[in-house]
Amino acid sequence: MRDLIKSIPVRAMFARLFSLVFFVLAFSLVFTTVVEVIGQLRDGEQLMQALIKGVNGSVIALAVYELAMVIRSEYSGRSESHDVVTMLRRTLPRFIGTVCVAMSLEGLIMIIKYSQLDLAGNLYYPVAIIASTAMLLTALGIFLKMAPREA
Repeated sequence: MRDLIKSIPVRAMFARLFSLVFFVLAFSLVFTTVVEVIGQLRDGEQLMQALIKGVNGSVIALAVYELAMVIRSEYSGRSESHDVVTMLRRTLPRFIGTVCVAMSLEGLIMIIKYSQLDLAGNLYYPVAIIASTAMLLTALGIFLKMAPREA
């Protein structure tokens, strides 16, 4: 056992540990979302409201799963000589894209919900979420434009 621990670099060991934690968290989110949607449908809540909550939970689980995949693929590899900018250019667009999808879905769901409930005064929050998503995508584009390309 001791030889096994010595043969695995600390970086790879922590990468495996963190990716396992995020995989378990993503699975737990999916399981909890399914149980919640079934419970809401059983309690007589509207189908659309239950499905919107299901999509919301599923997108968050997808973002956590994507984070686990990024950690696993980038940090548990054998090569220790990765350039940080190269790693970011490869992994950041995938993760930021998933986060932007989650944020824009959340904003759109809030807009639909507030419109149905005649709460037009609360539309500032979803508009702020969607504007934040646009700024995040813009910042990602600027980073990708300014970051040095792989040689």
